[in-house]
Amino acid sequence: MSTFERYLTVWVALCIIAGIALGHFFPNVFHLIGSAEVAKVNLPVAVLIWLMIIPMLVKIDFAALSRVKEHWRGIGVTLFINWAVKPFSMAFLGWLFIGWLFRPYLPADQINSYIAGLILLAAAPCTAMVFVWSNLSDGEPHFTLSQVALNDLIMVFAFAPIVGLLLGLSAITVPWETLFLSVVLYIVVPVIIAQIVRRSVIASGGGEALSRLLSTLQPVSLVALLATLVLLFGFQGEQILAQPLIIAILAVPILIQVYFNAGLAYVLNRAAGEAHCVAGPSALIGASNFFELAVAAAISLFGFNSGAALATVVGVLIEVPVMLSVVKIVNGTRGWYEAGATVRQRIASEKAGG
Repeated sequence: MSTFERYLTVWVALCIIAGIALGHFFPNVFHLIGSAEVAKVNLPVAVLIWLMIIPMLVKIDFAALSRVKEHWRGIGVTLFINWAVKPFSMAFLGWLFIGWLFRPYLPADQINSYIAGLILLAAAPCTAMVFVWSNLSDGEPHFTLSQVALNDLIMVFAFAPIVGLLLGLSAITVPWETLFLSVVLYIVVPVIIAQIVRRSVIASGGGEALSRLLSTLQPVSLVALLATLVLLFGFQGEQILAQPLIIAILAVPILIQVYFNAGLAYVLNRAAGEAHCVAGPSALIGASNFFELAVAAAISLFGFNSGAALATVVGVLIEVPVMLSVVKIVNGTRGWYEAGATVRQRIASEKAGG
């Protein structure tokens, strides 16, 4: 992880301050940016989001799907957490904390929008930063790559139905046309472009050329993310200044779901007898979110000024420190993990077979 990535939370916080200040002193500029829409898609933000997402998707090699069977236990656990547990647990936590427990402290007209933003945040598994978390936890790189490639493929087809289902269950009107447009714009098209770029670069210059390209694109992706945050908080600033506790309140269900899903994935992998080098990244993939996509979808579905957009941005704010804490837990409990009977049996079996 580069120094810039390590202090991402600091840069996010500075962008929040800058966005609020700029929105307060130059409101007309932000209203002009907000009005640059085509079919409910804000063009400046769409460009920034593509600059965020495409460099991350260039890292993904879909050929890695052929290796899924090598770590089928870890793959199965992660898929269960990502698609059968996390979106639904977040919907429940959103209803519990935002819709009920903290409801009196939040703007009444944004309650449903906050819950929608939390659902969007949890419905998309993380793509890019997972490689960083996996490396820090001494994860099996082939497992991480194949799991991310499989998740991205599933996301193309499952993101819209799951979000639509959960928004419907939360009594939130689902703008289906805009939702499907978001999936096409921010998943399908970027995946296609990224794979075309990836294959072209490898064909012309091999793996070294791809590595050089990724090192060039990574700062572009993060700068685009930070620029998007400045715009978001330029629109959200007045509401935040009026009720500064909103961010802390929104962070509560996000924190709970991260630790819950990471812990559940970790324990299930141990019970299944999976190696620690697979269980670590499995827990981290199960807990983290594709916040770039969540921010894009929230803006498209509900607008800059929505509580949904703000809720997804809170996910960005706490992503790095929270995931680093999960990495520390995973690394610190390796001895306990490998002391499990099922894991011991598998390790002994592999040694005997070797």
